[in-house]
Amino acid sequence: MFDTATTLGKIVAFFGVSAICGVLAAGLLVPIASLAGSSANASIEFFEELPEELRKDPLSVPSTVLANDGTTLATFFAENRQPVSIDKISQPMQDAIVSIEDERFYEHGGVDLRGTLRAVVSNFTSSSQQGASTLTMQYVNNQIINSGVLAGIPAEELTISGTKDYGDKLREMKLAIAVEKEMSKAEILEGYLNLVLFSGRNYGVEAAAQRFFSKPAAELNIPESAMLAGMVQIPNVYNPLTNPELTQKRRDTVLAAMLRNSTITQEEYDDAVATDLESMLKPSNTSSGCIASSTAPHFCDYVTHQILSNPAYGETVEARENLLYRGGLKIQTTLDPKAQKKALEAARKAVPADDSSNLGSSIVSVEPGTGKILAMAQNKEYGPQDDSSHTVYNFNVAREDGGSNGFQGGSTMKPFTTIAWLQSGHNMWDRVDASRDGYPDSYRWKASCLTKGYTQTVTEDGVWDVNNFTRGYKRPMTVEYGLYWSINTATVAQAAQVDLCDIANAADAVGIVDQDSRDEETGEARPINPANPAMVLGSAKVTPLSQAAGFAAFANNGEFCEPRALVSVTDSSGNSYKVPEQECRQALNTNVVRNLNGTLSKIASKRVAKGTISSPVAGKTGTSNGAASTWFVGYTTGISTAAWVGRHDGNADVFGLEVNGVTPENPDSSSWAAPMWLDYMTDVIPNYEADEFGSADSKPAPPPAPEPEPEDSGSDDNEGSGSDDESESESSSEDDSSGDTGEDEGSESSSAPASDSTGDAGSGNTDTQPGGQGAGNGSNGNGNGNGNSDD
Repeated sequence: MFDTATTLGKIVAFFGVSAICGVLAAGLLVPIASLAGSSANASIEFFEELPEELRKDPLSVPSTVLANDGTTLATFFAENRQPVSIDKISQPMQDAIVSIEDERFYEHGGVDLRGTLRAVVSNFTSSSQQGASTLTMQYVNNQIINSGVLAGIPAEELTISGTKDYGDKLREMKLAIAVEKEMSKAEILEGYLNLVLFSGRNYGVEAAAQRFFSKPAAELNIPESAMLAGMVQIPNVYNPLTNPELTQKRRDTVLAAMLRNSTITQEEYDDAVATDLESMLKPSNTSSGCIASSTAPHFCDYVTHQILSNPAYGETVEARENLLYRGGLKIQTTLDPKAQKKALEAARKAVPADDSSNLGSSIVSVEPGTGKILAMAQNKEYGPQDDSSHTVYNFNVAREDGGSNGFQGGSTMKPFTTIAWLQSGHNMWDRVDASRDGYPDSYRWKASCLTKGYTQTVTEDGVWDVNNFTRGYKRPMTVEYGLYWSINTATVAQAAQVDLCDIANAADAVGIVDQDSRDEETGEARPINPANPAMVLGSAKVTPLSQAAGFAAFANNGEFCEPRALVSVTDSSGNSYKVPEQECRQALNTNVVRNLNGTLSKIASKRVAKGTISSPVAGKTGTSNGAASTWFVGYTTGISTAAWVGRHDGNADVFGLEVNGVTPENPDSSSWAAPMWLDYMTDVIPNYEADEFGSADSKPAPPPAPEPEPEDSGSDDNEGSGSDDESESESSSEDDSSGDTGEDEGSESSSAPASDSTGDAGSGNTDTQPGGQGAGNGSNGNGNGNGNSDD
């Protein structure tokens, strides 16, 4: 309006503001004609055009992420503020702020004319600038700043102290008068003390009291109140932690003002001044974001991705971030803090965060029947630090949720071949020819969902070689026996008799997809590609979360529930936001699952738990090529858990690698993943239901032998005495489990073929022995890729 830096400008401003003060004194009723001078008229016209109603947007308050028991997992804020009512602010605090900031607060009507004129004269006669803002005016200005921040106005355009001109002051005055007509003094004081900045990102007296004294504002005493009241003038300077001497001097100034205004006695003043500042302090720090979460930082990160990617929380990412950091959201999640604590302990016990191996380990649990994520932990610390102990990547989830790109599933994929086998009318006691270890490229693998209705392998020597780790398993065997011992040749023999699309569809039905194969338009992970027969041995990259949720369907009679982390979200105004509802569907036939569980329960109870868990458990081991990824995914009817240990920075093999002080001779799932799962689940299983899975079907008894016919002297002596070629002696999977070390009896190096369907992307795999590297196939049916060790 005027250049107040010049003498002429000061003179003009002086008379202009003096005229305004006349208007204010008359209660805005003095006619313009009674005020002489063009500058006065211009000022009054300007004043009359100013807004008369203060916009009061919601305060910027922190959001909290809560566990299922209501405990806080993390807090998000741009401004750390905890609004409280005036009766929750101690009287000394109220007296201190009034004494130092506006001693005539209870006497004026929003604008203190005496103080305004004093400031005008001072500013006119000296080079320094003196403020004349009442507490009501400061409340107005803080409300304007709050509204500006919420509206996204740049900081340099906000009316922060020291940047205001006379126009800004006049606006404050007019709005202050209006506020005084609408609000009581107590309401104005409450509003101010909840808005004002005290230090850093700590706004409002409650947050300040907690920050410096670890107590609520209701309990602030005289010297504590005086210190906080003194800080608001220059928060970055009057900070007891960085400038204790200046802050104490400022505190004593406030105490003198309190004494002068008779809000404290001489004795109270003397005692307060004698109190050493540093002895008063009991600081505590509230940090913002997932990095401050001590028990569930990566789960917190997953939750924030759910909020920031959902248009329900704002049309743009910026709007969603603003809501998260300023909207006071109460985000209720599914996380079980007891399970989470144990998961974090087990993951870091298996592989410490700073282990020289730099392997990753993760545990994630899902509740069958609801899809609720109960625990999500990993060994690495959460943070952006450039060292091997930290990462912001979440090993448990997909790329779009803050994860990496999944890990090869290895033999954890074999149950889906068995599902397709059972769905096609076969039985667990049926025998397959596991002696066959080679399939020529001319072999047509049924794949009805592909254009040709079949697929073929493409290998350098014209034959896909499939081998097992332990000798003696290339022989006919039952499907149950092959799955129990995780025999590669048995799984491939099953796959040769079913539709590969049925295998891929079974995995897709329970949410297990290939993270390495993405839709070009949507970017979403696609179902596992059946164009490559080697997919039956676990070449696809899958996430631990999808594994836990998928196997939870096995625990719940084939019903699959989408995994979910959010229960409810409300903001500081009580508004509710839409969260994903429980979404369950019957994905697999109940009888198929019951028969599958008959074998998987033997794997978990006899090969992993080995009698240490009395509850019914089931699961499947898995090891990728070179043991770069090792798994055990196991479950009860109440909780399903995927345990993973492996490379998070590539697919290099881990043979000869020392992990947590031990160098396994033949690393596989029994080395780390299965023991980690057992360590965790032993403590957690008792907290959830663990019912029986139901009995698998039994092989029908053979028909009675026919009555012998009378001997015929002309008959062949050998007739009827020959043996069936399927009668080879074979112990059941249960009987053969005696003396089991828990290691896999699976594959030796097995060359995985490429697909002949170059139009279908397929991630290849090689089923290899621990210690052996196999050549696999890459996408589009060609190239080299990592495979899996069978276990």
